[in-house]
Amino acid sequence: MHISPAETSPATIPIARAGSGNGAALFALAVGGFGIGAGEFAIMGLLPEVARDLNVSIPTAGHVISAYALGVVVGAPVLAVLGARWRRRSLLVALMLVFALGNFASAAAPGYLSLNLLRFVAGLPHGTYFGVAALVAAGLAPPGRRASAIATVMLGLTVATVVGVPLSAWLGEALGWRTAFVFVGLIGLGAAWMVRRHVPDTPADLQASPLRELGALRRLQVWLTLGIGAVGFGGLFAVFSYVKPTLIEVAGLSPARVPLVLAVFGLGMVAGNVVGARLADRDLTRTIGGVLVWAALVLGAFCFTASDAVAATVTIFFIGTTVALAPALQIRLMDVAGDAQTLAAALNHSAFNIANALGAWLGGLAIAGGLGWVSTGWVGALLALGGLGVFAVSVAVARSRAVR
Repeated sequence: MHISPAETSPATIPIARAGSGNGAALFALAVGGFGIGAGEFAIMGLLPEVARDLNVSIPTAGHVISAYALGVVVGAPVLAVLGARWRRRSLLVALMLVFALGNFASAAAPGYLSLNLLRFVAGLPHGTYFGVAALVAAGLAPPGRRASAIATVMLGLTVATVVGVPLSAWLGEALGWRTAFVFVGLIGLGAAWMVRRHVPDTPADLQASPLRELGALRRLQVWLTLGIGAVGFGGLFAVFSYVKPTLIEVAGLSPARVPLVLAVFGLGMVAGNVVGARLADRDLTRTIGGVLVWAALVLGAFCFTASDAVAATVTIFFIGTTVALAPALQIRLMDVAGDAQTLAAALNHSAFNIANALGAWLGGLAIAGGLGWVSTGWVGALLALGGLGVFAVSVAVARSRAVR
């Protein structure tokens, strides 16, 4: 029987022997994901309010999204390497505390530049938290169920889009956008307490080192897998970053109904996360390719449905399902990274937030260039196709090496 590197890694074996309480541990990790999801996506539903308060245009306010994403990109490899020999529970708690403080500080930001800086700081722990949490979850999982266990952690993020993001949007509209960041910070504090209480305190991997973790960067398949996520996942953010003004300006939706559409998007993410994980446990390669094709289709469809509120809402649900790519790429990275598990797992979220920054930036360029709000759908479809191209190269390289 073939056993993947992630299942035999010394990084995951101690967790698997942790004993009972696995459900509570996974739930605690998912709460952390819920907080991070609320913090990452809430701002996308509040861009008009942020732009008005800071006296900038909506595309310029979108740079706040890119600043957070850049923090994830930078923080994931740096903190993963520095924390390679930390006890994983202690590292997870520390990361959630930094995340909470970054959101509290964002709520107090006096202007546009300071808000960008503080969103960058708040994003630093994001990738490492999800990466380490994925390793813990994979270690808790029975054989053949790693993607489903990781999806449980990611479920917190996707549920945040159903509950946390609309609630944050409502708080932001009712009490000011700064209140949304206070709300996210409180969730972060609660998650830190739950992780400290419920996640097994297993020993650190004594063989881990920054040099060993950096060894992941010498593997071509690691870079190709990161490229799939960085390009292919950008389409979702190209559309969703500007979904509120698009629905208001093109579909004629009232601002009061936008949170409901955001919740529909979140339901799509929940469905995609669950179904995608089950498919990935059965056939990882076909799942990745199939999701990228699906993403190109539904993102392109948004260009034709955005003018009708009902059709646009249905399409936005389907766009949410493309998050099925996340658990599949997480497993692929763990499989191709060898013993550099922590860095590889964290870099998955760097890739997704490169996608976040890239999608938001390209979508903003299309709008600012006069192509209209619906042009974000075309941008998204092209990014999905670009990710599919990187995936095709990855598969071809793997097959050529297998023949040798």
